[in-house]
Amino acid sequence: MTPLGDEWFVGRDHELALLSRLVDALTTGRSGALLMTGGPGAGKSALLEAAARMARRSGVRVLRCRGSEGESGLPFAGLHQLLRPFLDLAEGLPARQRAALLGVFGLDDGTPTVSDPLLTSLGALTLLSDVAEHGPLLLVIDDTHWLDLGTLDVLAFMARRLEGEPVALLLAARDTAVPAQLDRQVDRLTIEPLDPAAAGRLLDHQPRPPAGRARSRVLEQAAGVPLALVELARAVARDPAAAHEDTLPLTDRLEAIFAADLPELPPATRELLLFAAAAESAELPVILSAVGDRATPDDWLPAERAGLVRVDADRVRFRHPLIRSAVYRAATYTERHTAHRALADVLVGDPDRRAWHHAAAASGVDEEAARELDDSAARAQRRGGYAAAATALERAARLSPDPTVRAGRLVRAATMAMYAGHPRWVGELSAQVAPLTDEPALLAEASLRAGWALAVTTRFAGSLGFLLPVAEAAVDEDPVLSLDALATATTPAYNSGAPEHREKILRIAERVPPQEDEIGRLWALAGCDPVRNRARALAMFARAWTDPLAEPGARPELDLPLARMVVLGGTAWVLDETAEAIRLLGAAMDHLRRSPTSGANATVAQALALALYESGSWTEARAALDEAYGLAAEGGLENVVVGAPVLRATLLALRGDTEEARAAVQRAVYGIDLPNCRSLQVRTHYALGAAALAEGDHAAAYDRFRAVYTRQPEPEPLHFHASDYYLADLVAAAVRTGRAEDARLVLDTTRRRLAEGETSARLTAIVHRADALLSEPDDAERHFTAALADPAGDRWPFERAQVRLDYAEWLRRRRRAVEARPLLAAALEVFERLGTRPWTDRTRAELRAAGVTPASPPAGSADSLAELTPQQLQIARLAAAGLTNREIGERIFLSPRTVGFHLYRIFPKLGITSRAQLRDALPEPGE
Repeated sequence: MTPLGDEWFVGRDHELALLSRLVDALTTGRSGALLMTGGPGAGKSALLEAAARMARRSGVRVLRCRGSEGESGLPFAGLHQLLRPFLDLAEGLPARQRAALLGVFGLDDGTPTVSDPLLTSLGALTLLSDVAEHGPLLLVIDDTHWLDLGTLDVLAFMARRLEGEPVALLLAARDTAVPAQLDRQVDRLTIEPLDPAAAGRLLDHQPRPPAGRARSRVLEQAAGVPLALVELARAVARDPAAAHEDTLPLTDRLEAIFAADLPELPPATRELLLFAAAAESAELPVILSAVGDRATPDDWLPAERAGLVRVDADRVRFRHPLIRSAVYRAATYTERHTAHRALADVLVGDPDRRAWHHAAAASGVDEEAARELDDSAARAQRRGGYAAAATALERAARLSPDPTVRAGRLVRAATMAMYAGHPRWVGELSAQVAPLTDEPALLAEASLRAGWALAVTTRFAGSLGFLLPVAEAAVDEDPVLSLDALATATTPAYNSGAPEHREKILRIAERVPPQEDEIGRLWALAGCDPVRNRARALAMFARAWTDPLAEPGARPELDLPLARMVVLGGTAWVLDETAEAIRLLGAAMDHLRRSPTSGANATVAQALALALYESGSWTEARAALDEAYGLAAEGGLENVVVGAPVLRATLLALRGDTEEARAAVQRAVYGIDLPNCRSLQVRTHYALGAAALAEGDHAAAYDRFRAVYTRQPEPEPLHFHASDYYLADLVAAAVRTGRAEDARLVLDTTRRRLAEGETSARLTAIVHRADALLSEPDDAERHFTAALADPAGDRWPFERAQVRLDYAEWLRRRRRAVEARPLLAAALEVFERLGTRPWTDRTRAELRAAGVTPASPPAGSADSLAELTPQQLQIARLAAAGLTNREIGERIFLSPRTVGFHLYRIFPKLGITSRAQLRDALPEPGE
């Protein structure tokens, strides 16, 4: 046993040691975050309390909040608990942060503002950073699984940005309900059941430990859960005959135990407990007002003596959530409804809680209660609480007597859940609409939402099953809706790669009459066949965007221009207008970072990462990938959760970190049906092929590159768009492994297929490189020079450097070393800048063979920024531009202290000692 204050812990030495290290690190200015998970009664709350005592003894200030099932639908309720002691300090925050933070609590000055979730999160982080100026902070969060989604988003934001702050985050959640926002963001400590020996020791330390058969039954039924051991021991001591009862499911048994004390309590105490259970975390004055003169504050004493509740200042807390559940379930239906009606009556000044209590008190359908929840949803939406709005609308729908009204509220709930970035929830809500209404508009909108929900996973066929019927049915009646559905359908059709879906989209698109806004048709044409439709799509692209992009950081007045930027950015990417794609998608991301649509953020961030990777901006691509993955993991966007790590693995492979690349691919695609996701399947093959190529295993590389085409007599691309970009790599590996004839078959078939349309400068260069490698000597040079002829090829520097290296090798083998040298020098500069060590080594060897001794890499080359994380690079560039730490923090959502901490670590990596040297130490972006 381990003593801690006035309590003893059995079997928790490892957990207490970890908590002690977390607190010790905090006292030396180091941050940390830890999430404890376990089943009910595992001891998570007791360990949180132990950590809080350790912290207070070490001079660390402790801030606490506890999730509440009843407040999980109230936006930012948990955050308010956490920050309430210091909200008066919010006046010192920058104006935008102060307005965003106070606005979600309804404490602003009443000036209409647009909700800004990221500024809200940054305001909370900056406030805590300011408080920590006076001493380290430990944030202790219990029952995290019951926190509202707004609070969870803020906690996840802070967990990713604590580095450099004397602030630690310690959370506890049930292992079956770990919030998605924190699942991949915070180190996890699983609180396992006690082993049999420790369980026996815990029983021995109870006031009246069970013995004999009773002891074995308690040990068996408790299964190592500390709370169950303690409570079952109490039950057996109170009634020894209980040991001989039939075994019950553990949760039911515990709830029955917790409720067993209730009949012995005075009626007034039982009523207070029921009102507290119904109100959950409501203040004592509210509970006492609702009960009225039937109870007094003294009536809490029997419940406190029984160990059921703890009354602190003006609030009441149940000793364990299962006690609250047992109290609530032990009451009759009538008693529960009476409690909720009385609570609603006293919460006149809190319309949101009042609405929820009216809903709980409703018997069957109740349009008045539904309207109150509808109004609550509107308030939550204005504050940026989209998840809370969806929750309220979902409950309002269940209370709605009119089926059509119910369907409309479900559709709106699905829309709010989509904005909150929760695709599975969107799907569940949308699925409930069809049985309720025949209204075509509602059914169509529900199908659009259901299609979106599946489109961002990997269930592409299911998504298209919703979207394409809507598009087809609306061609004549509602062509705008038809194009909207086609635009949404094009993304899963692209990712799937299945020809039948793309062909159907194009057939429907041709039937839709011309519209004023043709953006949906443009994406359908480009996304479904970028070669055959290239000329038409480029012409439409030029006409579609005539407005200048908003200044970075500016907020769009309407969603439509933002949506156009996203679609046009995707169109530019698929058409190999890469620079334009980066410009559009980068501007879109700047807007989206200031909105709550995390789903859109993740998908757009991934598209931006692909464009940055292709343009040779690999450090920036890594930053976009990190952002995409974090957002997708929180929102359940499976396509991005898989795709982002695969692209990251490609970068690792090209830089020579082949083992980590393979491991990353294996982790990413585990459990994924890749043949159903051909775009991901092709990129996975390339990542693994690049790893083999980096190791010099050309045979393994060829097998991977060859897999992106079928094995038919006339090979077809596995994916209509992605496959062809790896054609030249396939040919290069084939030439080195004696498989030139097989590669020639693929090349000839591909050339004929591409001739049916118009290829980009990039794809043209790739085909010429492949032709050069397979051609006879008299013809090869013509293809090499053609591959390098178009200056536009410099937009894809890695691919152009590969052509130069191949051409130089060809020249040197023909004793034309002098001509090879400038090509090798240009290729080497790119490979060194990108940090592609295997290609750098090969190019240096060729230079030596050409009679040139390559200079040692200059300091900071081989991607001089490689030692910096993407976030550090961003901070360094902003500091070099003259921004202060506070201005940088506002721009990238960090506290000024964290910015300073990063700069402290950046300077030695760049070999400088002051901020003034940053401008000279950093190459220009894109170099």
